[in-house]
Amino acid sequence: MVEHLTKETFLKKVFNYEVNKEWKFEGGKPCIIDFYADWCGPCKIVAPVLEELANDFDGKIDVFKVNTEEEQELAAAFGIRSIPSFLFVPAEGQPQMAMGALPKDTFVKAFKDVLGVEK
Repeated sequence: MVEHLTKETFLKKVFNYEVNKEWKFEGGKPCIIDFYADWCGPCKIVAPVLEELANDFDGKIDVFKVNTEEEQELAAAFGIRSIPSFLFVPAEGQPQMAMGALPKDTFVKAFKDVLGVEK
């Protein structure tokens, strides 16, 4: 299931950037965060793909969405300049950002390579 994050839930579930200067993942399992906006065409195209992936990888990864219009501070904290932008967050190590509407197989490859998760 895809979950929408506010700044408050982001600080608890992903990274509390108000407290930590260095990256410290707060979550229990790897996640992907989709930074999007309702008016964005490519964002609308990729949304059903993320829903599908959330089902395919249920229990292995968390799929989060952040509306950049409603959560401007979060978008600014991660330097989001174009949408959609995706933050791949492994359980251990540094997150990686990707931009643009990615095809499903690219997400699956990133889940394996960046997050260390396979179906």
